[in-house]
Amino acid sequence: MSETTAVRDQLLSDLKAVVADSEELLRATAGSLDERASAARARVQESLRAARNKLEGIDGEMLDRVKQAAGATDDYVRDHPWGAVGIAAAAGLLVGVMIARR
Repeated sequence: MSETTAVRDQLLSDLKAVVADSEELLRATAGSLDERASAARARVQESLRAARNKLEGIDGEMLDRVKQAAGATDDYVRDHPWGAVGIAAAAGLLVGVMIARR
């Protein structure tokens, strides 16, 4: 997994945690708010709803991209099996050299 993908996954995970914690806070404070706070609470709920919808869309989009990448990789390996073996061997050699340097 690339560093960019790992950072994106961590960001999505953190955002999901913030949404869940915010929803829990809203539930806990539901009965103890005045009129202004109730309006603010309604705005926060709407923002959370929008964030949750975006997260669901991002998850679906990421899954589609992973499926496309896996399909393209499978097609390449089937069309060029020896090339794929060579690439895998080179990657293994590179990883071995990097580990040996430590």
